[in-house]
Formats: sequence, C-alpha cells, structure tokens
Amino acid sequence: MTRQMHLTGFYIHSPINHTIASWTDPADERLEGMKGFAHWQDLARTLERGCFDGLFFADTPGGFERYKDSMDSAIRYGVCWPSHDPLALVPAMAAVTEHLGFGVTLSLSGIPPYLAVRTFSTLDYLTGGRMGWNVVTGHLRGEHRALGLDQLEHDERYDRAEEYLEICYRLWDGFPPEAVVADRASGVLVDPAKVKIVDFEGRYLKCHAAPPTFPSPQGRPVLFQAGTSGRGQRFAVSHADVIFSIQPQIPGMHDFMKQVRAAATAAGKDPDVKVTFGIQPIIAGTEAEAQRLREELLARVPIEGALARASGTLGIDFSKFNIDEPIEHIETQASQGLMSAITALFGDRRLTFREAALKWGCAAGMLQIVGTPEQVAAQMETIWRETGCHGFNITPTTNIGSIRTFVDEVVPILQRRGVQRTAYEGRTFRENLAGRAATGAPRELAPA
Repeated sequence: MTRQMHLTGFYIHSPINHTIASWTDPADERLEGMKGFAHWQDLARTLERGCFDGLFFADTPGGFERYKDSMDSAIRYGVCWPSHDPLALVPAMAAVTEHLGFGVTLSLSGIPPYLAVRTFSTLDYLTGGRMGWNVVTGHLRGEHRALGLDQLEHDERYDRAEEYLEICYRLWDGFPPEAVVADRASGVLVDPAKVKIVDFEGRYLKCHAAPPTFPSPQGRPVLFQAGTSGRGQRFAVSHADVIFSIQPQIPGMHDFMKQVRAAATAAGKDPDVKVTFGIQPIIAGTEAEAQRLREELLARVPIEGALARASGTLGIDFSKFNIDEPIEHIETQASQGLMSAITALFGDRRLTFREAALKWGCAAGMLQIVGTPEQVAAQMETIWRETGCHGFNITPTTNIGSIRTFVDEVVPILQRRGVQRTAYEGRTFRENLAGRAATGAPRELAPA
C-alpha cells in the first residue's frame, strides 16, 4: 500500500502571489480579477478539477516597511500590496465547489480568540466543514504598527499563542453536536446542560463566553502552522494538523523533516507529522523553454521591490548594506547569521545581497521545479517519496494560467503514476487531507 501526494494551491489576495511583478505579464489576470469574484471562482474550480485538497491563503497585513523604514518600494511595485482580506473570498469560492478546502492565514495579534473562532467556525459551518486556519503569531513589524500594538519577543509570542489556542479549543469543544435538540414542538433548540461556558483567565488573555456557532461536520477548522524555530516547531507539533514549510533546497527539506519529527517525538506526539513544502513549478514543452521562462520571471523582478520584501520578511533593513558585496563580507553579527541562513537556502555558490534578494523576490524562498510536465511530475514524486512529506503547496507564476497548465498537464501524469487522487475521498477538509491509501505496491520511480 502507498499513500497519496496531497496538493494545495498557495495564494495571496494581492496583485501578486509570490513572484514580484507577475502582474506586469500580459498573460496575468490578477489585477482585473481582484475587481470581482469570477477570477477566484475560476481558480477554485480549476483546483477542484485537479483534485487538490484545498487552497491556502498567505496574508501580509500591514505590509513590508522595513526597507529604508518606508512602505514606498512595496507600494510602488505592488509587493503584496494592496493587501486585501482573503476571508472575504471564501464564500464565493465555496459556492462553486463541493470538496475544495480553504486554509486562510489569520494572525493572533489583532483579533481576540472569541472573534477568530466566530469567524472561522461560521465559515466552517456554512461550507460543510471545509475551513482551515493558518495560525501565525505575527512576525511583521508592519502588522503591529498598523494595529497600534507593541510586538512581543519571538518566544513570548508563542507563549501567548498557547493561551490563545486554549481558549479556541474550549470554545470549539464546548458545543458538541449532541447538544442540538431542534425540537419544533417544544421550541427547544439546544440543551444548555450539554454546552460548556468558557471561563478562562491567563497571563495574556481572558474570555468568558458560550461557544458562538453551531459545530461543523469536522468539529473545528483544520489548523496549519509554519513554525521553523525550536520554539515554533514545538508549538507546531502540539497544535497543527498540517505543518507548512518553505525550503528552497531539497537537503533543507530532508533536514526540516528530521527536525520536526524529532520535535514531535520529544513532545510525546506521533512523529509521522503531515508536512507540506512550498514549490513553484515552471512548466513548458521543453526543459530549455522552461528555463527561459524562469529567467524571464527573474528579469522582471525590480531590485527595490525584492529588497522591500526581503527586508520585511527577514526583519532587517537591506538598504544599510552594499548589495553587491558578497554576503560573507558583511561584518555585523546579526546580518551574518541572517545571511548565512540565506546562503544555505540557495546552495554553496557565493551570493551577493542583490542575487539573494532577487531570488527571494522571484519565489519567496520556495523551490522552483523547472521542466516539462513529465520532469516536474517526476521530481515532485521523488521529493515526496524521499522526504516523506505529505505533499506540496503550489504557488503559480502567472495567474491563473500557470495553475491551469499544472492541472491540465502535470496532474494527469501524477494520477497515472498512482500518487495523486482521481476523486475525493471525503467531504470535509480534514477528511481529504487525511486521504485514503492508494492500492497497489510502490512502483519504481520514473527517470527525471
């Protein structure tokens, strides 16, 4: 028996996804698409046609404002700005699909636990159990400035997040399905004896409330998390149904799987954790043509926009350095640690700030898989089998064309190989993420 690869579309509700300046490509539909629901409904139908588990929205509230201590570059080039609310898209996309799940990022920084549960659980109930929540503690300085909040230190953000999710769990668990009576004759809707009132007071948060929504078919939304630090990984293995990671090199994927399994074992959890890696397929009829497409993507990325994103994401102002110096020539300890991490992400070749930022601007640190449909499918299967990951979050190059190409040309190959479903196993997001084992013995890998 062999399990199946799980696929999720990876999006941002902004003029781009993860490729800066993708909106400048004449084939890209996003700018027009942001004016209404049709673009997003087309995307949802396409992903469901490809039997994807769901669609995953990243979010960057507050924007990238570290570079030159200004938002100007992010605004000028549309680097995840404007940043529209992804939750607003879910009802429209859910209305035209039956199985597709919707994972949406919402930071714990700016919303009380009660309101977060109310929002996600309302959508989970309306969609028949197809909601997921990417739980983030809020690392962007711009988000905290926008909300008028002081930013806690890294580990303390996770301490607060533990309390936050404890309140959420109590709200979800406090209204079991059997509490619903719905007896028209007696007029009794819910048996209050079976509903638990939440009464919580901790160091950071407190809540006194009844659960705000009817329970959904999957009980609570699927939880995603992307902790990479030691503290973040401990949080992820304790709470996440699926852990998401960005690793631009395959060795980094192997290392991450070892780290997160060790963290799960140390926490007394099942080490067979579900991990999905972000990838960006670049597909063409020949490998040479696909490589040319990748070079075109990179050539369109404006350096100022790339530096704005990298500065915001990594928390350091790149304008303070000579961007054409080799990374290892930077002398401050903070930047040495940061740039050593970036060097490891992009291999052994010596990089300048400029090169690192442009690569980051092209795919936000995700592995680009470049080639023909057969080559892309073969490499995905190799990575999936060798790392033991659950599957992939797939970011497009142009919208929606590149995901149509993936669904039409790569998915059928994965299905023929027996590693991608041809029909959905369940109706809820949790059921489809769990999947059903494919029949048959594992076969030999096809050549890349």
